[in-house]
Amino acid sequence: MSEHYFTESPSSEAKTRELRLELAGREVTVETVSGTFSPTRLDLGTSVLLRHLPEPPAGDVLDLGCGWGPIALHTALEARDAEVELRVWALDVNSRSLETTAVNARRLGLETVRTVTAEDIPAEVQFAAIRSNPPIRIGKEALHELLETWLPRLAPDGRADLVVSKNLGADSLQKWIAGMLGDGFEVVRTGSSKGFRVLTIHRG
Repeated sequence: MSEHYFTESPSSEAKTRELRLELAGREVTVETVSGTFSPTRLDLGTSVLLRHLPEPPAGDVLDLGCGWGPIALHTALEARDAEVELRVWALDVNSRSLETTAVNARRLGLETVRTVTAEDIPAEVQFAAIRSNPPIRIGKEALHELLETWLPRLAPDGRADLVVSKNLGADSLQKWIAGMLGDGFEVVRTGSSKGFRVLTIHRG
């Protein structure tokens, strides 16, 4: 691949397709597009994460690296069912990812989903939850910078859930996150399935 899903403005031809899958306990049809993360299916890591997530909290929720939107859409659908008031910030650097997530949110009638780049999120916003299949393949330095930027923005009593492949360093990443965040945060493994770890960070 000459371009990656973390390219800001993919120049390859945009090829869209419809994908039928289960989110928040129901079958939905969404749009996906080439040049984004896992455009042909719900990737295995994200499906593991979705099965391990608790009900969404009220307040602000960050989908860090939204791709075409499965985590944001799942969260907003569950919140609507449970009558939980929240805002889902669907964050990505890839313009195609943001456009497709916005299309899918409109398609499902999810007005609580906002597609954003980092600059669009006000500095004072703290997150009741952060949910992510983080982009491991951007490289360790860039990944660490990403997590250093966003994980400390958990609100008091906030919770972050990340899914990471064991083979791509989930266990070492867990230790690094714990050391980076320090006192006031707890980092634990809350799930393990199909070669993936779910890492959960609680802010006290």
